[in-house]
Amino acid sequence: MIKNYTSEVAAARSVQRIEERLVRAGAKNILKLYESARLTGVAFIVTVNGSDMPFRLPARIDRVDAALRSQVKHPHRATRGRMGTMERIAQQAERTAWALLADWVDVQMSLVELDQVELVEAFMPYIYDHQKQQTFFEKMKATGFAMLEDRRTKA
Repeated sequence: MIKNYTSEVAAARSVQRIEERLVRAGAKNILKLYESARLTGVAFIVTVNGSDMPFRLPARIDRVDAALRSQVKHPHRATRGRMGTMERIAQQAERTAWALLADWVDVQMSLVELDQVELVEAFMPYIYDHQKQQTFFEKMKATGFAMLEDRRTKA
């Protein structure tokens, strides 16, 4: 079962939770990212070894929306409602995507606070390169994970 798929927590509240956790960890310059007037992510900077390191956390609402739509074969009357099934699913997808990201940030920050991982270690896939407009994960994926090739061939 998908976590938070019935969340009633407004996306704005989940974003606020994310911001609060990041600020407690020393984040600065927190920025909300929008596409077509829709909040799609949060970017922030953390100082690491005296240098500012940018991160970009996406809330991939469109993917959550597609997953929820694929699971709703026969919507209940409440799901259909006045707005219509598609609009209600779109709103639920937004709440779910942000609630999941807020939970993920909570877990990562708890690991950091318990000295189980370093902040950079927890958020490494989301380190952001402004020049290439890619996260570290996107860079690795674009190269077919070539950076990992030496390790795979020796195993």
